[in-house]
Amino acid sequence: MHLSVHKKIQIGFFIAFTVIVIASIFSYLVAKNLLDNAARLNHAIEVSKRLEVITKQVKEAEAALRGYKLTKDSTFLVPSMKDRSIRIEKEYQMLRKVTAESKIQQLHLDTLRKLLKVKYEQLLASNVDLNAGMHSEEKANVLAGEGIMDKIDHTVQEMINIEESQVHEKSELFNFFSGLWVPMIFISSLVAIIIGIYSYITLTKEVRLQQHIEAKLKSYQRDLQQNITLLNKSNQELEQFAYVASHDLQEPLRKISTFSDRLQIKYKENLPPDATQLIDRMVAAVARMRVLINDLLVFSRAGRIVPESIVSVNMNKLMTEVISDLEIPLEEKNAAIVFADLPEIEGNPTSFHQLFQNLIANAIKFAHPGRQLQIGIHNETATGKELGLNKDNNHRDDKYCRITIEDNGIGFDQAYAERIFLIFQRLHGISEYSGTGIGLAICKKIVDSHHGFISAQGTPDKGATFTVILPLRQSIKNEEYTEPIKG
Repeated sequence: MHLSVHKKIQIGFFIAFTVIVIASIFSYLVAKNLLDNAARLNHAIEVSKRLEVITKQVKEAEAALRGYKLTKDSTFLVPSMKDRSIRIEKEYQMLRKVTAESKIQQLHLDTLRKLLKVKYEQLLASNVDLNAGMHSEEKANVLAGEGIMDKIDHTVQEMINIEESQVHEKSELFNFFSGLWVPMIFISSLVAIIIGIYSYITLTKEVRLQQHIEAKLKSYQRDLQQNITLLNKSNQELEQFAYVASHDLQEPLRKISTFSDRLQIKYKENLPPDATQLIDRMVAAVARMRVLINDLLVFSRAGRIVPESIVSVNMNKLMTEVISDLEIPLEEKNAAIVFADLPEIEGNPTSFHQLFQNLIANAIKFAHPGRQLQIGIHNETATGKELGLNKDNNHRDDKYCRITIEDNGIGFDQAYAERIFLIFQRLHGISEYSGTGIGLAICKKIVDSHHGFISAQGTPDKGATFTVILPLRQSIKNEEYTEPIKG
């Protein structure tokens, strides 16, 4: 599947953004673990220091008593046991606060408190024995004191080991994230660099391509403007030519008609029958030529609309006027014509009048000789999508009116449905039906100029149906219409 340049850039930036987010998360985890590790290390150091102070105070008190025992120097008893006890209690309470979140450390502190109490009582007893003189149980007391001290050292060491194990766990977790963090940062940086380089190259190419396209578009616009100017000039020249040519052609025709009339009036009795017949055929040819020239003039001017000529047309009133103009031929054919209520449609009223007059006149011309002519005019308002128009999506929601003109005339073969809208195309000979083959071509030109569509369906000896699709609101633009989807 081919991806556009913009899609590739979007995917690239999404990948880069995802990698950067993941790297940021890892960076946050590494930083958090680093801070936790530092906090745990500080915690362990504080616990170790306070435990060290407690054991040091106990050992110093025990050593002071022994020093006093050996030297009888009272300076060894300063500070007193009470002061030492107060310092130990202070450090103990701080340890309680520091290790409040650890149940196992709290249990060790409970054990340490009991041991310190026993040890304090032993020290007090030893102090009394020193004042009272040597005692027979001195050796037993010394051994008991050493045993308690060993238990205190053991408890303190267990607490220190717990702190060290927690520091070790934090360090292992930090090392784990650090091991992932470095590759992640490297990969994210590499991906970001690659995407940045790719995006720069791609965008540069895109900008150059856009500049090239803009230059081409400007060139095409200049060429198109020149062609439009030339086309407008050509159309004006063609219009002038058609107007001049029609007048220039009309003059010889008038002379031929005048001379033939004089010839018939002046020499009618002297002309043989063959000559009279030739003059009659010449007069008929001149009449057909005059009709053809007039129809060509009408065709050249048909469908030319400008914004100023676009108004909201009351189609009911217009259809009534068309039927009124065709009152005599409708009566001659004993025709019955009905039409439902029509909506208002923006357009050129003169062109619309000519359009529907030609379509109804066409139905009158090709009426079936064996039955009464019936003409039905129906309409439907819907969106372009609902009508099945193969138009661009910008106009599929616009409102359109589909008008059908159905008759029960002689009809035609569906194989000629496209041909009948071409200029000078006739399905019947001049001797059978009059006309120049321009009427339906004028209808198509009018519908096209109103950004609509016209089609025909026929069945020989049964009738024909002409369908006209017109937008309710006109936009004076050169928009291309395609045929509706046929189903």
